[in-house]
Amino acid sequence: MEFVTLNNQVKMPLLGFGVFQVPDAAQCEQAVLDAISTGYRLIDTASAYMNEEAVGKAIAKSGVPREELFITTKLWVQDASYEGAKKAIETSLRKLGLEYLDLYLIHQPVGDYIGAYRAMEEAYKQGTLRAIGVCNFYPNRLADFCETVDVIPAVDQVELHPFFQQEAALALMKEYGVHPEAWGPFAEGKHGIFTHPVLTEIGQKYGKSAAQVALRWNVQRGVTVIPKSVHKERMEQNMNIWDFQLSEADMKQIAELDLGHSEIVDHSDPGFIKALHNIKIHD
Repeated sequence: MEFVTLNNQVKMPLLGFGVFQVPDAAQCEQAVLDAISTGYRLIDTASAYMNEEAVGKAIAKSGVPREELFITTKLWVQDASYEGAKKAIETSLRKLGLEYLDLYLIHQPVGDYIGAYRAMEEAYKQGTLRAIGVCNFYPNRLADFCETVDVIPAVDQVELHPFFQQEAALALMKEYGVHPEAWGPFAEGKHGIFTHPVLTEIGQKYGKSAAQVALRWNVQRGVTVIPKSVHKERMEQNMNIWDFQLSEADMKQIAELDLGHSEIVDHSDPGFIKALHNIKIHD
């Protein structure tokens, strides 16, 4: 496993395990146990995924010392306010069965996220949160945010894969010292990514799959990736990306796959923003 040092000197793995869309408690718990036994140490969940308790049970059963794990969860829109975030942090800690979080992120750039971040900054300074950051903050929003807050976010978790490469966003993150993390590193299966001819052809040179090439490409750009799978064999394959390196020609070939926009979400769509506000995760 390789690591990156965040802007506050906390070390974060470049490869982690995500549990988005694994709401079934038993399945999620087993998947996290399998991931940890496979060697994953970064586990990424969120309050909105409705599986923090299952993740917490897996952590407790894993037998791996807490300090060896890097646990991330996220603040949902419903709790995006100063008081809401204070309560949400406590709730996530209780559900996960943890005394501290390694990374706590604002899940969406929606609602009173400035007020929420003030509460996160306090928890960070108290040591309850080892690092704090954001998700889905596109360049204009991230620039405004970094110019406003006291603690520059350690991470911005955004959609990053061969078909939406976001080079401008990565450049801005580098300017502010914000580490990029990729959700959806497999583009949620779009464009036949697992059998894509360009990725497959590149992979054949190294004895790797198209999926492994997609992960390696992001990692070589300095991006942390958090692929999800409930199948241990796939978890092992996703982990097996450290024994090869893509050439400059490979990287340029993959660069040509960029569409320049997302086909999964559109944060500029008012309807999508309204929908985020209407998703409630508690009373």
